[in-house]
Amino acid sequence: MKTIDKIYINGEFVTPNGTEYFNLISPTTNEELGQVRLGNTEDTQNAIEAAKNAFKTFSKTTASERIQYLKNIKSVIEKRKDDFINIMTEEYGGTFQFASVSYDYMLKSFDSAINLLNSYSFIKTMGESEVQMTPIGVVGIIIPWNSSNGFICSKLSTAIAAGCTTVIKPSEMSAQQTQLILECLHEANLPKGVFNIVNGLGEIVGAEISRNPDIAKISFTGSTNVGKIIAKEAVNTMKRVTLELGGKSPNIILDDADFSKAIPLALGAAFMNSGQACIAGTRLLIPEDKLNQVKSLIKETIPNFITGDPKNPNTAVGPMVSEKQFNRVQDYIQTGINEGAEILSGGLGKPEGLENGNFVKPTVFINVNNHMRIAREEIFGPVLSIITYKTEEEAIEIANDTTYGLQAYVSSSDSKRAYTVASQINAGRVQVNGIGHDPMAPFGGFKQSGIGREFGTIGLEAYLEPRALIQPK
Repeated sequence: MKTIDKIYINGEFVTPNGTEYFNLISPTTNEELGQVRLGNTEDTQNAIEAAKNAFKTFSKTTASERIQYLKNIKSVIEKRKDDFINIMTEEYGGTFQFASVSYDYMLKSFDSAINLLNSYSFIKTMGESEVQMTPIGVVGIIIPWNSSNGFICSKLSTAIAAGCTTVIKPSEMSAQQTQLILECLHEANLPKGVFNIVNGLGEIVGAEISRNPDIAKISFTGSTNVGKIIAKEAVNTMKRVTLELGGKSPNIILDDADFSKAIPLALGAAFMNSGQACIAGTRLLIPEDKLNQVKSLIKETIPNFITGDPKNPNTAVGPMVSEKQFNRVQDYIQTGINEGAEILSGGLGKPEGLENGNFVKPTVFINVNNHMRIAREEIFGPVLSIITYKTEEEAIEIANDTTYGLQAYVSSSDSKRAYTVASQINAGRVQVNGIGHDPMAPFGGFKQSGIGREFGTIGLEAYLEPRALIQPK
């Protein structure tokens, strides 16, 4: 059993002042993997102080210096690919398939930050004035357990590109993953204090980051409810915030689509990361007269989405991260039944032979209307709701009838028609005839899916403050 008893402050592994331990439990077997010692308020304050001191010099580094730091980090991470994939599958049950993609996205974070530094002008002319895009200050980064190292890399690479220093609070459930990325970041030999990582609880470490006046900005990924708490606290010191929150993504399949391709794609969108993804396409909107065809295709296709050991390359759906999350998903499946929806596939209970872990049967509901809780609330598990529509206009109306707006999906054999529909969806990203990621395009949500954007030029400028120098003539 592994014990993680160090955090990282000012370029050094240090023992936390906090004395509480958190048990790390395998979601695949529910056996104890180890424990992590949690930091406290004092540890967080020490990390913030280190970042504040480091900012004085790091904010003055050149673009070429920052590019070299980013290259150093990427180079170290590239040497430990297998370690990153293995620890992800072990610690939170992310499938080998998802962990492999997540690893590739981690590397792309550094590539895109380097591309930005090679092209972005930090000095602009606006009107008759010079506008200097200056680093915002110390950034508090708070991230969840699902793909935690991916979030660390994307947010940290942007902060470095901007010339900011950071204090990072990962999920305590991701301590082994955090330890691995820490080792890589330490080996990359960045200046002391540029990044600081404190394992700890949200109500302690996260709360201090949210209220501390020396934090200039918070970049948070997580639930909408926690995002609201952070935003309320942050406004007291006028922190800038980027909040990437929950989703209930619609997937519109238009009547002219190739359903033999669109349905497997839809199941892949719904069950990505075992359904534990804010961008999962969990509302499938199909033409009313195609329901029987869709039912047949799903019954044919869903056996291909194998549930089981996440380390198996053929597994598509792994366990829920915790017993608590498993129970939450079971409660939602029961809610769907109580609301009158019909189970087409899956249902309550664990798959046969997987009783020891937190495994959920990939579940597809039909006879769902958009007012049911299973269609409106983020379940964060492999549960798909199928909703029928009569017209294209009705499909768009249903898609937009949600408090969320993070991502959406549209399938059509006519790309122009698909784009026309996609352009009417209130979501930060719309996937057209596929599932992809563009690290130079903005990512974030409409409505209660968040505030602000990450990635690309828009994401970089969220870490910068414009200073206008005006000289009257």
